[in-house]
Order: sequence, then C-alpha cells, then structure tokens
Amino acid sequence: MDALAGLLDGPRARGAFMIRACFDPPWAVRVADEAPLTVMLMARGTACITPDGDGVPVRLGPGDLAIARGPDPYTCGDEPDTAPQALILPGGECRYPDGTSLNGSMDLGVRTWGDRPDAGTIMLIGTYLMRGEIHGRLLDALPPLVTLPAEVWDCPLTPLLAEEIVRDEPGQEVVLDRLLDLLLISALRVWFSRPEGAAPAWYRALADPVVGRALRLLQGDPGHTWTVAALAAKAGVSRAALARRFTDLVGEPPMSYLTGWRLALAADRLRETDLTLDSIARHVGYGSAFALSTAFKRVYGVSPQEHRAGRQGRQGRPGSP
Repeated sequence: MDALAGLLDGPRARGAFMIRACFDPPWAVRVADEAPLTVMLMARGTACITPDGDGVPVRLGPGDLAIARGPDPYTCGDEPDTAPQALILPGGECRYPDGTSLNGSMDLGVRTWGDRPDAGTIMLIGTYLMRGEIHGRLLDALPPLVTLPAEVWDCPLTPLLAEEIVRDEPGQEVVLDRLLDLLLISALRVWFSRPEGAAPAWYRALADPVVGRALRLLQGDPGHTWTVAALAAKAGVSRAALARRFTDLVGEPPMSYLTGWRLALAADRLRETDLTLDSIARHVGYGSAFALSTAFKRVYGVSPQEHRAGRQGRQGRPGSP
C-alpha cells in the first residue's frame, strides 16, 4: 500500500447531499450542518468562505475548489461581512436567520437551490453526511479548510459534475456519489503534494526506508499478530532501533499506531458493512468481539453497536467529550 493509497482509501459516499447553489450578490449562507466533510467547487462567480471564530476569509474564483472539514460551522457569501440570509442545520434543514423554516422556498429544480438558475454565482457542493464515509485518519490529517486555486487544480471531473448534478435519471444518486469520491480523492492528491499540504507525520514517515516499510506492513495486514520484534526483523533493524525511529517519525510507538489503525478500520466497517462484530474483530486483528468491543469503547467512548447505530457524540472522534 503506497502513501496515497493508505491515506485516501476510504471515501465512499452513500446518498451524499449534492446541490447546485445559485446566488446573486449580496448573499450569504451560514453552514452549521455538522457534516464531516464538504467539497465546494466554484462553477461561476466568486465566493468567500469564513470559518467561525477567528477564521480568516478565503476567496474562491471560477474553477477554485474548497474542502471544509466539520463539524465546526462556517459562512459562505459574496463578501465576508454580508449577513447570512439562510442557515443550514443538521439533516439538511434550512431556516431563515430568525428561525423560520425555508425548506422548499428556494428550490429551483433538480438539486438546484438559491435565487435563480442562471445567477451570477454558481457553486457545486457535495457533502459527506456521516463520518464513517471518510476514514478517520484522513479527516484528522486535514485542516478546517483546504483550498485549491484553479491554476493548480485542473480536473476533468468538473464539467462532468456540473452536467450530472442536475440530472434526474435512474441510478443518479450512485453516479453522483462516485463522482464526489473521485473529486475528493483527486483534490487531496493535489493538496498533499503541495508544501502547504501539511501531511500527517505517519504519511511523511512512509518515505523513510525503515519506518515506511513497517508502516506498510501494519497498514496492509492489520489482522496479523504483529510484534515490534517481527516488524524490526522485516525492516532489517533491531527492535530498539525500530521502536525509537518509529516513535520519532510517527509520533507514537508501533503498537500504539497499530491499535489506532485497527480501531479506525473497525469503525469504518461497522458503518459500511453488515459484518458481525466477531468477523470484524478477526479481520482487524482482535481475538474476539469482546476484545474489540473493550478496546473500541476505551478509545471512542461508545460501544461498537452504538457507533454502528450512529449514536456517537461529536462525529465519533476518539477522545471527544
């Protein structure tokens, strides 16, 4: 498994929220839907994205792309100081700033919303609704807002998405889900190749001849009964040398990394499949469902069953209150 495959394996939208947003200035929408990840592509005009708090506004032009990592709110508008005219809440609920529902009042046709279909600003938006659709280590590797200007982002998927997002054909939801996955992966591949990409320590460590070898073994076969000694033998160094070098480059010891990787895989499989807990436990390297359940609850704060049912707090991040 190469570095990009290890990081990008996992985006699998299922019934993602897709919309063609069309506005004439002045306009602004505050997004507080708590979604784990949203991809925004400017098809026409410009927009400013301003994260809540002390976030610095970022302006997008035609062809530019932004990726917002939830669950923190942000505002999209023609200018940073334009007051929001609409509020997007969890579950796709839309309200006016005074709390009055506006669901349906700005609909303009198939997956089209806003002032008028041919407005001066058109943004194509795709939102992953559940954290389990995106590998947790990918989310943790991203800043709150990723932006790619058009001069470094030339993706052939853009015109295809613009065409498909307004279609209402059999199987269209699946087509859009896969297009969103491809769009996200293509964008992140560009982002992590750039100096400002700030890839996580474990991603950078994959370039090390010793630690990279160990990481690929752990990522590629998490169900194996790995020990530091076994990894060291495969990497061609002593146990102490591997443990020290791994911790220095990755930021945690090999077995701690393996535990996190196994539990992240288990979390995704709980959401993505109907496999039994016993089957998932064996696949990710735990001897029994009980052992996996104990480790899972210790790290995620909920049982595997609760995670599968979607009853985890704050998007299911490990260590969340």
